[in-house]
Amino acid sequence: MKAKDFFGKIVSPYLLGHLIAMIIVVVLLCLGVWHGLRIYTHHGEGIKVPDLTGMDYTKARELLEGDHLMVVINDSGYNKRMPANCVLAQLPAAGMLVKEGRTVYLTINSLSSPKLAIPDLIDNSSFREAQARLQAMGFKMTDPKLVEGEKDWVYGIQCGARQLQSGDMVSIESTLTLVVGRGVFSEEEEVFYDDPLFDGSQTDGEQIDIPDNIVEE
Repeated sequence: MKAKDFFGKIVSPYLLGHLIAMIIVVVLLCLGVWHGLRIYTHHGEGIKVPDLTGMDYTKARELLEGDHLMVVINDSGYNKRMPANCVLAQLPAAGMLVKEGRTVYLTINSLSSPKLAIPDLIDNSSFREAQARLQAMGFKMTDPKLVEGEKDWVYGIQCGARQLQSGDMVSIESTLTLVVGRGVFSEEEEVFYDDPLFDGSQTDGEQIDIPDNIVEE
């Protein structure tokens, strides 16, 4: 067979027609699948999540359910400048496009301030350590109350007139006062010395006076 006859059969109208038909079928099949996926996934369509920050929870829930969205409270917080039971945060964020039935997670403002346990600081830490730890927890502090005792040592914690103990639950909004030693002792407190007592005898011909503040045991 001559080359001219061979190539003539390859490029015959019959064969070219089949090739073109196959290409058209593949293209139509791809377009059909792409269009079907767009319909199934609602591509380009969505519900815009509203801004719920500061909104009462009941109203926010009604608004989301009206848009066919699910609502879940996943956390709570406390902000004294905002009303109780309002929305503090949301996920997804406001303005995002989501599909129908998507769950929106909300953080709600608590009715009262959270309470924290007083750590083990009494007779166990210095003033600076105790003050830094309590402030890091969020408590407000007043000037320390000074008492007789070792300087800068913590002897107690007060919340108003209440004497606190380690483990007591106290509102984060409370103001605390540390009871701290001033470094001096009461004049009525007895102090015992370990120095040898003098008996008034002469040493090297000199009289040794006994100090008045020595208490003999």
